[in-house]
Parts: sequence; C-alpha cells; structure tokens
Amino acid sequence: MERSSGAGDEPIAVMNEGGPWGGRGDDSDGGGGKGPLGPRNPWSQPPRKRPEGARGPAGPSAIDELLRKGRERFGGNLPQGNGKPVWIWGVVVLLAVWLLLTGIHRIEPGERGVITRLGRYAGTFQPGMQMSFPAPIDKVSIVPVETIRSTQIGSAAPDAQNLMVTGDQNIIDLAYAVRWNIRDPERYLFELEDPDGTVQQVAESAMRAEIAKVTLNDAIGPQRSQIEAMVAQRMQEILDSYRSGIAVRGVAINQADPPAAVMDAFKEVSAAQQDAQSYMNGARAYAQQLREKAAGESAAFDRVYAQYRLAPEVTRRRMYYETMERVLAKTDKTIVEAPGVQSYLPLTQLPKGAAK
Repeated sequence: MERSSGAGDEPIAVMNEGGPWGGRGDDSDGGGGKGPLGPRNPWSQPPRKRPEGARGPAGPSAIDELLRKGRERFGGNLPQGNGKPVWIWGVVVLLAVWLLLTGIHRIEPGERGVITRLGRYAGTFQPGMQMSFPAPIDKVSIVPVETIRSTQIGSAAPDAQNLMVTGDQNIIDLAYAVRWNIRDPERYLFELEDPDGTVQQVAESAMRAEIAKVTLNDAIGPQRSQIEAMVAQRMQEILDSYRSGIAVRGVAINQADPPAAVMDAFKEVSAAQQDAQSYMNGARAYAQQLREKAAGESAAFDRVYAQYRLAPEVTRRRMYYETMERVLAKTDKTIVEAPGVQSYLPLTQLPKGAAK
C-alpha cells in the first residue's frame, strides 16, 4: 500500500514485511523513539550506523535470527519419519501409554472395581481384565470385598479402660473386637463418609445397650457368648439402616473385668463366692448320696414286705434269726443245755475265746 504526498514526490511505505508493528522507519533519531516513518519495531536489533544515503529496511530481527538458526540446525525442516513429523509419533505414543495406564484394569478375585464417570457412579467391575474410558473421564476404585477387617475397641493395657454400666448398676471394663468385611462396595464408598469410624461407633453403642441388660457376674462369665451374638445382630441391623454395605462377621469379647481401682476387692469376693459354690456342690453331692442310699433301703424293705405278705410266720422267724445273727456275731457266747443245769456257773472264770 502506498500513499502520495504530491506530484513528483517518491512513495513512502506505510507497511512493510519487517513485522507486525508496521514500518521500521528511519533510524535517524538514533534512539527508541518514533522515526519519520512511524514507530520502530521493538523486536528489531539495536540501531546500527547505516551508510549515508542507504534506504530500505534494516537488518533481520532477533526472533527472525533465532528461527533461522533453528531451521539450519535441523537441515531446513523439522525431523520427519515415514513422511510424518516425529512429534506426531510422540503424541501417538503418549496417547497409547495414557490409554494403557488409565483405561485397562486388572481386578483380582477378591476385589471389585467401582467406576465413577465424571464423578458419578457408573457400575462395578467383576474380577478379571476390564476396560473403561481413560482418566479423567472414568476413575476405577479397587475395593477388597473378601478381606476380613478387625476393629479393636478397648485395650487390655492397665492404663486404658473402656468402662460400661451393667444392669445391676456395677461398672465393668470391656475390651472386644469386631470382625467385618465389605458386602456392597458402591455403598461402602458413597453412603458413609467414614466407614471405619462408623463401625466403631455402632459397635460401642450396641455393646453398651446389651451390657445394660445383664448383671456383672453374667457379663464376666456365663452369658458372654450370648452378649457377643446379640451385639453382632444389633450392629448389623443398624448398619443396614445406614445402607453402609458392611457385613458384620462376629464380635469377640477379649476382656471383661471390674475397674482397676476395685480389682483386689473383687478378687476377694470372687474367691469367697467360689468357696461358697464349692461347699454347695459338696452338700448337693452328699444329699444325692443319702437319697440314693435311702432309695436302696426302701427298695429292699419293699421286697421283704412282699415276702412277708406271702408267709408272715416264716418271714418273721427268718427276720428274728437274721437279727440275732447280726447282734451275736461279734460277742462272746456261752451255751448251756437245759437238762442238768447247775445252779451256779462261774461265767467270769471261763476262758474267753474258748471253744464252746
């Protein structure tokens, strides 16, 4: 584009190919200001002294020089392979690695893969090799569903106590463990903010509710297994109401003792109770022995009475003989025949144990 200032005047270049800032202008001002042909290109090299009377654009800019050197380094063109630039092959390799790392998933037999597509639940992968959209479109969370987890509540250490109130207003120190696993991985991930903490809180609540129904002695010994079963059942009901996706596999009471402050006194009471129980067991055994003996004697009397009813006189005589035999068996005896009985018999002078 050219413009004319009048007849016979030489055309003045308004725009040239030197850069986007318009003409480079005349460097006659020697600085960074405006020349007579407009503002100077800020990317051009510093002004150089030009020969007198020289016209036309100044030398190439710094950017032009940098690009020229780059082209010369690569032989005038960017490197190519099979007719395509190498950077295209690099992009293809990066895409393949990205798809391989984020789109192919290996799910083990005891695991499930929960898919979230753009932040929303989209399905669950079963065990095996699975494919999904690459990240960040799809995200797959691997969840172990067959691993049995254990939550410990309370401790057997002397300085750590988990005190609860029993039904008879006593205090007991309990330490127990809850075994559980994941049943529904999608609910486990999305329904509860802190599943592990929820399991612990539900276990404590269920245990306190059951301990409040029994006495101290029952909680320590006889009803421990029943308490464990009831706590597991109550926990499962609460967790199901929360849609937690958790299955309770069991509750085990590891410690059930009175508080440490009264442990010595409780041991003495327990020892006394055990002694009392031992005495009661001995008395019951003796009473049972007497009852069996009486039952045997009663049965023998019934048999004798049955014989007596059949022959009363014979039975009476037999009983007399048997009684006398028992009485006289271990005593010294002297037998005197009736005919020719002497009026005086020195019984005290007869030798003891002589044959009669």
